[in-house]
Amino acid sequence: MSNEHAPTGTAWIWKIFWLLLAITAIEVALGIVKPEFLLVQFSGTSLLNLIFIGMTLVKAAYIVQYFMHLKYEVSTLRRAIYLPALILIPYLTAIILIEGQALYGV
Repeated sequence: MSNEHAPTGTAWIWKIFWLLLAITAIEVALGIVKPEFLLVQFSGTSLLNLIFIGMTLVKAAYIVQYFMHLKYEVSTLRRAIYLPALILIPYLTAIILIEGQALYGV
């Protein structure tokens, strides 16, 4: 672990819990309501789907950083894990969106 110490107590867990709960509640509300202005097509999918993808990545980042304790590791280890993810996730998401859109043309 690096010189930066992990927090003690449970306050940080509750703060992250409420943040993740709020993001999930927003995702669920958007999934139920499905506002018309977010259903416009953008990059092969609707803007609403891109918002879901972004919010899910934010939740995944918080889980990895705090609950898998990656935030408190040395920067070299963090970069070794983050950089491939930052390259692969957009690449694979683009492939899924492009190929998914191609299915409608068949």
